[in-house]
Amino acid sequence: MFRFSSILKVLLTCFFLPSDMVASEDDKFTFNGFQGSKLSLDGTAVITPAGLLRLTNTTKLLSGHAFYPSPFRFKRSQTSRVLSFSSTFVFGIVSEEIKISGQGVLFVISPSRDLRGAQVSQYMGLFNSSNNGNSTNHILAVELDTIQNPDFEDINANHVGIDINSLISNESTSAGYFVGGTGEFRNLSLVSGDPMQVWVEYDGRSMHLNVTLAPIRSPKPGRPLLSSAIDLSDVFEELMYVGFSSSSDPFVASHYVLGWSFSMNGDAPALDLRSLPLLPRRSGEQARKRLEIWVSFTATLLVLLAIGAAVVMVRRRAKFAELLEEWELEYGPSRLPYRELYEATKGFSDKELLGAGGFGAVYKGVLPSSKLEVAVKRLSHGSRQGIREFVAEVASIGRLRHRNLVQLQGYCRLRKGELLLVYDFMPNGSLDKLLFDQTRCRVGWGQRLRIIRGVASALQYLHEEWEQVVIHRDVKAGNVLLDCELNARLGDFGLARLYDHGTDSQTTHVVGTMGYLAPELMKRRRATKATDVFAFGVFLLEVACGRRPVEPHLTDERTVLVEWVVENWKRGTILAVADPRLRELGFAAEEVDLVLKLGLLCCDPLPAVRPSMRRVMQFLDGDAPLPEFESTYLNSAALALLRNEALDVAMDDFCSMSYLSVAESSLSGGI
Repeated sequence: MFRFSSILKVLLTCFFLPSDMVASEDDKFTFNGFQGSKLSLDGTAVITPAGLLRLTNTTKLLSGHAFYPSPFRFKRSQTSRVLSFSSTFVFGIVSEEIKISGQGVLFVISPSRDLRGAQVSQYMGLFNSSNNGNSTNHILAVELDTIQNPDFEDINANHVGIDINSLISNESTSAGYFVGGTGEFRNLSLVSGDPMQVWVEYDGRSMHLNVTLAPIRSPKPGRPLLSSAIDLSDVFEELMYVGFSSSSDPFVASHYVLGWSFSMNGDAPALDLRSLPLLPRRSGEQARKRLEIWVSFTATLLVLLAIGAAVVMVRRRAKFAELLEEWELEYGPSRLPYRELYEATKGFSDKELLGAGGFGAVYKGVLPSSKLEVAVKRLSHGSRQGIREFVAEVASIGRLRHRNLVQLQGYCRLRKGELLLVYDFMPNGSLDKLLFDQTRCRVGWGQRLRIIRGVASALQYLHEEWEQVVIHRDVKAGNVLLDCELNARLGDFGLARLYDHGTDSQTTHVVGTMGYLAPELMKRRRATKATDVFAFGVFLLEVACGRRPVEPHLTDERTVLVEWVVENWKRGTILAVADPRLRELGFAAEEVDLVLKLGLLCCDPLPAVRPSMRRVMQFLDGDAPLPEFESTYLNSAALALLRNEALDVAMDDFCSMSYLSVAESSLSGGI
């Protein structure tokens, strides 16, 4: 009787249960550690001797992928719905710098294991600039992202997202979990260096995808972190591969998977958490641990002092000894070895020299590890841009992320006093070199307007959208760099200052470039967002008129650009100041008129009259009309003030008490 009932039960299961509920042993797998596993690996992905799956290492700007070698059948036919599936894995991100990390980890379901066409850094080894967002990708990914990228509309630098064919997430939320019973939400830091468990579950019947996150020692929360209704029928093909993707960044971090299981049509097998391999400690934590052990066995204080003195003597004799201070641990981006920069620039060869000035010199280079083209800014010993400005540049631009800002890739400090900054290479150099070169300037109005919008967008981000207010203090054409597609990138943050939103700037030194300095700077000696807006207004006139802010060789009203534009505006002939070369290339008169008048509005001597950068963007985008204004420039006394400050013959006294930047930008020459 028992046998008959058992057979009957099996027959009923086969005939009456839906086909997508039938699973076989080939539809699941479990890895409690990866010793002896046969995963398909490429790039930097390896199985460590301890049994960890390491997707990236400390090599910069490379990607790593790991896939289960065989595909799974996610659909019975091309037109049928996607079957249910479930996966769980334990991961950990070990960053060399506390609270600073490169890109995160992606759990990926893809029709192919071959992702060699994908880009690294923000694309995380999954897509590239040409296919990101294409429906032909047929890819689902769950991102555990540790970088806030405005291009992908990331909500913050510590989030979980559901991605379909694009790194712009369908849904995303801050990393964390809900505590059972109370429903309390607790934040988790993805870069804490602690292992965490993730569950990814899709119900083929209700077409619902759940993503759950929790610390490794906590039970699975009853409430998922993300829950989304998604029909994957048009996304998935019949056969799909499951795996992981990650890429390294200028920030040094290693991405690990400790254990992983997967199942079609059922819950993923539970992982044996006690048997999983351990994550390595941060190198800094290991160093501190070794130091504690060493100190505990030190016989006497005399021995400790003797060893310390010996270490100091050896380091002083090192030819290329590097310097690390406490502030760099908190703010510094990726440190690059001096030998790597020496090799990249061919020993700082004169043939690689892009430009030089009072700041030092800039060299073109190719990093040997990543083959990335960079510009290396080598600050001279007597540079006016000393340690204080160097710290400001590293602390600000090293953490900023915007498509219209020059990205700082890394830096190096040497004990012999040299300071080196490594930027993205800008093949078209600075805007002023292109704008004022009469022999090669063929930049039409449409391209100039796109450059203006790009710089305005960057300043809006600095003033209003970043976690702190950033005052650039040296906005000018010489500090606007152009990439290979002539997109504008605002650079040179050596004079930048940061302060919290809702507070006032505490700067007391007058810095900047003559011709761009707001009138109130001379009296109050305090840089504000309004002083940046003033410089941006001069920049608008500079681009539209094709000439520099001050031309000392001219003796009439044309000497000072702002004054010349004002006089023509008062006479009703404002378009007469437009760059004559634009007439050959063709331009929209109403757009040039808008930019010139907006430049005057931004350059108004009264700071309260100047618009915010958010308002400037609305004017440029046509979302708000430019107001009819009676400019303060009608006041002849205000005009005289501007003229006197631009052409003050006693400027030598002023220079002695301020940091004036040289006419040649420290980011000119192709950075």
